Amino acid sequence: MSMNIALIIFGMAIVTYIPRVLPLITMNGKEMPPKVKAILQNVPYAALGALIFPGILFIQGDIWFGVIGGITALIIALIGANLIVVVASAITALTIYSFFI
Repeated sequence: MSMNIALIIFGMAIVTYIPRVLPLITMNGKEMPPKVKAILQNVPYAALGALIFPGILFIQGDIWFGVIGGITALIIALIGANLIVVVASAITALTIYSFFI
């Protein structure tokens, strides 16, 4: 492995490590306001929507994969399930749908 690749990997590790450790250091022992806590609890769902929704719109082939997966994820998310449960339920629904086509 060349030195440039090693430096790039090290730089990427530092860049991803800093945002993870900064809140741990700065918020040590402090309580977050309830409004901030409520906003941060919705960040995973917002990220999921931003990453998945464009894929639903631009799906090639069977459009129903996007529709069924998106509706399943939306319903499970509105129920209030964990993000992993939302993704797993959409995958399960699409797996079941793929057996019937």
